[in-house]
Amino acid sequence: MRPLLPTPRGPLSSALLARLTDGDPLAVPSLRTVDPLTDDDFHLALWCCYELHHHGFDRVDDDREWDVEILRFRRVLESVFEGALRAEHQPGAVPSDPRVALRVIGTWAGPPLASTIAAQGELSHLQELAVHRSAYQLKEADPHTWAIPRLSGLGRSAMIEIQADEYGSGVPGEAHAELFARAMDQLGLNSDFGHYIDRLPGTTLATDNLVTMFGLNRRLRGALIGHLALFEMCSVTPMSKYLTAARRVGSLPALERFYEVHVDVDAHHADLALNQMVAGFVADEPDLAADVVFGAAALAKVEGRFAHQVLRSWDDGCSSLRPTLEAGLGVAPRDHLVDASRFVDLRLDPPRNARRSTGTPMSDASGGVPSTS
Repeated sequence: MRPLLPTPRGPLSSALLARLTDGDPLAVPSLRTVDPLTDDDFHLALWCCYELHHHGFDRVDDDREWDVEILRFRRVLESVFEGALRAEHQPGAVPSDPRVALRVIGTWAGPPLASTIAAQGELSHLQELAVHRSAYQLKEADPHTWAIPRLSGLGRSAMIEIQADEYGSGVPGEAHAELFARAMDQLGLNSDFGHYIDRLPGTTLATDNLVTMFGLNRRLRGALIGHLALFEMCSVTPMSKYLTAARRVGSLPALERFYEVHVDVDAHHADLALNQMVAGFVADEPDLAADVVFGAAALAKVEGRFAHQVLRSWDDGCSSLRPTLEAGLGVAPRDHLVDASRFVDLRLDPPRNARRSTGTPMSDASGGVPSTS
């Protein structure tokens, strides 16, 4: 089932959706007043452009994937997004050797989202986290897979082994995306891909847009390798913490299984990614070593912003998800997550030094990786 088109949030997404539905002309946008790292409208528009290459949309012709005006529009957005990510990246802050640099980036401080949920998270927090992660987890591994035909030798072989595990070694129902869908069902959520896109803020959509941007653009294959490597290196600790929360809440065997699978395989994946995939790729394409480091650093930064937004909202006693049209109009919600007022009592209220800590490693924070935060 293909997702429905989301509700537009501003001029960028409105213009794109008008092109997709009515064929209206799509002008190259002006982005001078937009924050390309966090803006809701910007990242929804970019996400919709990218989704044309994944599942497409209900009642949108598949030919729109190669619509020249949409491609030009997308190129402007992703160029600005990439430029902002590179502007905040400081290559001199980490070693130039990618394997050493990735180990350093894995220790960067980040908001303690995983630790907070492990210590005090309730069912409602696990639900809300699953909604945030649904844009990526329901297609887990797909953006990284675009790199396989672009690699060779040891790096390619290592990535194939990692991705095969992500897809459940070809066993129907065992792909990580399928395990996540069953976990969402058990949490009382809708597991249809794209169902909650209207609830996801720009900081969440940016985590998904980052990996898709790296995956779609062949010139960014080095950044995609760095992204995947850090993704695997920083997975076990936060996944273990989410597993702790799921077991404490209880009666969530599907969610426990999803986290258990990641804990079991990602320790091996971490070594495989760093010492074979990264090492093999850099040996084959040494000119792209700096991009490997950039991809990992960009992932850490984007995930840090995501985790900060979630914890800040919970500290304020409200949902980290966007309100819906129904909530704004006083219309009865369609499911139990639509009513934003339900989250008024979701304040985790952990110790202040835990909430505001700047010394939490990325592997213990938002995870630094989409599948673990």
